[in-house]
Amino acid sequence: MIARHERVPSDFASLSQMQPSDVAQSAGSSRAASLRSSRRVFRFAWYGVNIVLSLSLIALIWSMAWEYSTQRYLKGFSDAIVPFSAQPVQKVQAILNWMSHTPQRFGQAPSSYDDDRDPTETLNYASLLKVCGTATNAFINLADSGGLTVRRLLLLDGNRSTVHVVAEVLVNNRWIVVDPTYRTIFRGPDGATLTSSQLVAPAVFRFATQNVAGYEPTYVFDHAVHIRFAQLGPLGRVLRNLMGVPGWEGVPFLSLILERKSLEVTILFSFLVFFLLFFRFFLRWYGEKRLGIRTTRLREKMRRVSDLLLEPAAD
Repeated sequence: MIARHERVPSDFASLSQMQPSDVAQSAGSSRAASLRSSRRVFRFAWYGVNIVLSLSLIALIWSMAWEYSTQRYLKGFSDAIVPFSAQPVQKVQAILNWMSHTPQRFGQAPSSYDDDRDPTETLNYASLLKVCGTATNAFINLADSGGLTVRRLLLLDGNRSTVHVVAEVLVNNRWIVVDPTYRTIFRGPDGATLTSSQLVAPAVFRFATQNVAGYEPTYVFDHAVHIRFAQLGPLGRVLRNLMGVPGWEGVPFLSLILERKSLEVTILFSFLVFFLLFFRFFLRWYGEKRLGIRTTRLREKMRRVSDLLLEPAAD
C-alpha cells in the first residue's frame, strides 16, 4: 500500500508551530496598530472640528452684527413712517401710504437684487417695491419693526406654483389680508377688513378686488400657504406629502426668518455652532473613554494663561 501524504498549507503549518506567547504577542501588536490608527483619526477629527467651530463662531458674531445693524436700520425707518400710538390698521395704512408715495431713492434695481430678501435693499429701490415678493419683504420688515405681528401668505395656482405674495397682519385676533404690491387692505361690503378664509368666497373676492387697479383675477385664495416646501426640492415635496400643511408653518417668526436674510444667516450659524459643540463634546468623551486620550479643557487652558499673565515678574 502506498501511503498518501496530504500537503499542509504553509500558513496553517506556521500557525500550528507558534507558541501561545507568540499568538498573544501578535494579537497585541494588531490591537496596538488599530489603536494607533484610531488615535490618528481622532486627532484629525478633533483638530478639524475645532477649526470649523472657531470659524463658525466668527461667522456667528459677524451675522449677529449684521442682524443688529439691520434691526437698527429698520427701527429708524419705521419710527419715521409708523405713528407710535396709532391703531394696528392705521399703522398698516401708514406703511402702505409711504410705499405709494415714497421719494425716489434708487430707480432700477440691479439684476443681482431681483429676488432679494435684504430689507436694507428692498426699501431703497422703487422698482423692488412694485414686485410682489420684494414689496411684501419690505412691508413685513417695516411692520415688524413698527410693533405689528405679521406674516407672509403665498397664493398658489392649480399646479402648486406661487402666483402672488401678500401679507397677513394680526388685528384683534384676526389675520387680515394686506397686499403691499397693490398698496391695499382688503375690505368687504361693510368696510370691515377681510381674512384669507373669507376671500376664498368668489363673491367676497370680487368685491374686495373690483376697485384695485390691475389686480389679476387669478390671484385667488383657494390655495394659500405660508411656507413653500417645494423650494427645498425633492425633499420639500416629500415633507409636504408626509405632513400636509403643518400648523407651525404659520408662525410669524418663520416668515420673518424667510424675509430677512441677516436673521436667516444668524439662525443657521447658531444651529451650526450648537451642533459642532455637541459633536466636540462627543469626540472628547469618545477619546477619553475608548482611546485613552485626554484633551486639555478650555477652562484649564484659560487658567494656565491667567496664571502666566498674573505671575509676578522675576527680580
